[in-house]
Amino acid sequence: MFTGIVEERGQVVAYDGLEDAARLAVRGPVVCADTAPGESIAVNGCCLTVTDVDGDSFAADVMAETLRATTLGRLRPGSAVNLERAVTPTGRLGGHLVQGHVDGTAVVRAREPAEHWELVHVELPTALARYVVAKGSIAVDGVSLTVVEVSDSAAEPGSFSVSLIPATLAATTLGDLAQGDAVNLEVDVVAKYVERLVTSGAVRGA
Repeated sequence: MFTGIVEERGQVVAYDGLEDAARLAVRGPVVCADTAPGESIAVNGCCLTVTDVDGDSFAADVMAETLRATTLGRLRPGSAVNLERAVTPTGRLGGHLVQGHVDGTAVVRAREPAEHWELVHVELPTALARYVVAKGSIAVDGVSLTVVEVSDSAAEPGSFSVSLIPATLAATTLGDLAQGDAVNLEVDVVAKYVERLVTSGAVRGA
């Protein structure tokens, strides 16, 4: 379990593409400081199991399903990534409950810079739209964000917007995103559980 509060910007130092998987090596001095093989680190919002730690870098295997469902298959040596270690029971829940299980990918539609913040518009896949509400939570490339607005208008169908403060722009990869770039999305898990409970009850009551 994670909180969506990125601990550092890491860098991919090796990417070994296999027939049905990939092996990543990522430099991240902060997350490697007390990490051992078998522990979890979120890489751009994807929960990966650490297989090896070598100084300030860690390695992880990425299976075919993860490569299909996320943007990790697009990483290459030199790529910047958002890193977060799994939260401990005594840690602060600074963002929201993030599982590290990506629900889908989407592209950045537009950026609107302002003097002290930036508004970013992101595509909202139809399958995820019912879980996203204004003032609700969403993780974009592993960053916990508050949804500003959800748009279903003819002018801008299927999108949502988030506001990024300077600290987020500087401390995460979100500051590097350009129009058309793909990102990982994880919707609020509470919304999915509520939907499941409601629909299950409706079926039993029929």
